[in-house]
Amino acid sequence: MKAISLGALFLFAAAPTLQESSPQTILWAAPGILIAAMIIAWAAESAQFFIAQGFALAILAWMQTLPEFAMEAVFAWRQQIPFLFASLTGALRLLTGLGWPMIYCAAAVMYRRRERKPLRKIVLEGEHSVQVIGLLAPLIYISFVAWKGSLHLADAVVLTAIYAAYLAVLGKMPPQEEEGIEDLERIPRAIVLSPRARRIGIIGGLFLLGGLLIYLSAEPFLGSLFAISTRLGIPTFIFVQWVAPFISEFPEGLSTFYWARTVHRAPMALMNLVSSNINQWTLLVAMLPVVLSMSLKHAASVPLDPQQEIEVWMTIGQQLVGMLFLVNMELAWWEAAALFGMWFVQFFFSAIKSEVPFWGMVSQQVHLWITIAYFVWAAWELLRLLLGQRKPLAFTEFAKMWRAHVRA
Repeated sequence: MKAISLGALFLFAAAPTLQESSPQTILWAAPGILIAAMIIAWAAESAQFFIAQGFALAILAWMQTLPEFAMEAVFAWRQQIPFLFASLTGALRLLTGLGWPMIYCAAAVMYRRRERKPLRKIVLEGEHSVQVIGLLAPLIYISFVAWKGSLHLADAVVLTAIYAAYLAVLGKMPPQEEEGIEDLERIPRAIVLSPRARRIGIIGGLFLLGGLLIYLSAEPFLGSLFAISTRLGIPTFIFVQWVAPFISEFPEGLSTFYWARTVHRAPMALMNLVSSNINQWTLLVAMLPVVLSMSLKHAASVPLDPQQEIEVWMTIGQQLVGMLFLVNMELAWWEAAALFGMWFVQFFFSAIKSEVPFWGMVSQQVHLWITIAYFVWAAWELLRLLLGQRKPLAFTEFAKMWRAHVRA
C-alpha cells in the first residue's frame, strides 16, 4: 500500500480541478521531470546493488516509473476522470510497442558489429519466466475491469495482492547473474563505489531531490499540455496520452537501451520493461481509485467512458500479443518489428485531426481496427500454442521454478 499512497502524498495540499497553465510552462516543467527522472534512475540503479537479487528488477522498474505514478496521481487527485487512463495506456503501449523493439535493435546493431552476422532473436533465461507469466495475471484481471466498465477500491485490493504475489515469487527465485559495477554508467558507478555512509546519504538525497522536482513539475507540466493541445486543436486526451509518457518513461528507455547495447544483458533490459508493465497494470491502476476517493473524501470508483474503454482494450490486446510472443522464452526479430509496426500505425493516426478529408475518417476508426487486429493475432498465437507450433517454455520453466524454489 505504500506504493499506492505515495503519489497522493505529493498532492494533499492541492484543491480539485486541474487548470490550464501557460504553454511556455512546458519549457521548464518538462526539463524538470526529465531531470527528476534521471536523478531517480541514478539512485535506483545504485540502490539495486544493495537490494535482494530477486527484487532488483521489480524495484528498479517501480522506481523508474515514479514520474508516471506522480502524473496519474495528479489526475486522480484533481478528479480529472476522463484523463485517468490517457497517460497510463500511452505509457504501457510505448513500453511494449517502442521499448521492446528498441532493445532488440540496440542489441542487434552491436551484435552485428562484433560478430559480423545478424541477431535473429533475444533468448531469455529460465528465471525470466516469472516476469513473462507474471504479466498474464494482471492482464486477465484488467480485462475483467474493462468488461464491467469501472475500477473500484475492491479492484485496487486485488491488483495490489497480484503485485504482492508477484514479488513473493520473485523473492523465492535463485540469484541471477549480478550486474557488474563496470556495467554501470559513470554516475551510478561513482555512487556504488563511495564509502557506505556517503553512499546511503547520496542515494537517499537523490530520491528526495527527484521526488521534490516531480512534486514541483508534474502538475504545471500537465497543465501546459492542456494549454498546448487547445492551441494546436488536438484532443487533450490524445495529446496527454502520447507526450506525457515520452517524458515519464525516459529513464527506463535510457537504462534499457544502455543494457541492450551490451547484447548479453538484452534479456535483462527486456525484463526491466516487462516488470514496468506489471507494476503499472497493478500498483499504478490500483492507485487511481484510492487517490480519487481521498480527493472526494468518500469511497469512489473510476468509470470508463467509451474512449477510455477502447484505449484500455487496445492496450490489453497489445500486451497479450507481446506476452504470447515471449511464451517461448525469446523475442524474434519479426516479432519486434510487428510490435513496432502496429504501435506506429495507431500512434501516427492519433495525431490526424478528424476534419482532414479521408485520413480524418481513418484516424477515427484506426484504434478500433488495431484493437481487433491485436486480439485476432493473440487468438492466432494461442491457437499455435495449443497446436504445438509454439513451445510453451515460459509455463514449463515457471513450473520448474515453482517446484524447485517456491513449493520447496
